[in-house]
Amino acid sequence: MVIGIARGEATCTHEHYLHYCADIGQPAELQRVFSLLRQTVKTLDIVINNAAVLTSQYAMIMPASAAQAMVNVNLLAPFLVTREAAKLMRKTHSGRIINISSMAVSLEPEGDSVYAACKAGLTTLSNVLAKELASINVTCNTLGITAIDTGMLRQLPRDKIDAVISRLPIPRYATADDILNVVDFFASESSGYITAQTIYLGGVH
Repeated sequence: MVIGIARGEATCTHEHYLHYCADIGQPAELQRVFSLLRQTVKTLDIVINNAAVLTSQYAMIMPASAAQAMVNVNLLAPFLVTREAAKLMRKTHSGRIINISSMAVSLEPEGDSVYAACKAGLTTLSNVLAKELASINVTCNTLGITAIDTGMLRQLPRDKIDAVISRLPIPRYATADDILNVVDFFASESSGYITAQTIYLGGVH
């Protein structure tokens, strides 16, 4: 069973897919979803914290509400999701937590102060939780992706993103296969001895 949480309705249907509509930036919404989830499934094997919001603006014109939204979705929500998921993983004494970070942590682009800080915080969060959850055989790792064609990326000027990509050791946009390759690696049974690690795509370090 694959479970998805998103603000919008499901964009696909499958007998083995279960969808919950919720704003993960609202802690009460996440509590509601996990309350329902515990009535439906008994265990969780893999969690991928991939939701994110981005407002790219210079600090002096950044609305406080936009900064707060990034903190809520990009940092607080992964903590809350991981915490609740770990309670289910504890039952089987196994699990994988995979957090999706960003090249912004390393590149620190202008206009992304809060976003980059949240993603840097996500890496630290992942590493600390890896220590806390090791006793229940749950690993916690981070994947730092480069730009990939998403609705969030399309909010930004393409020429600025192209300029960032051109400076990467491997100067191209990420593909779904690039990302899934690392996700599969972290999620595999053979990766049980790998935790508190971060892999960046494209040569970012």
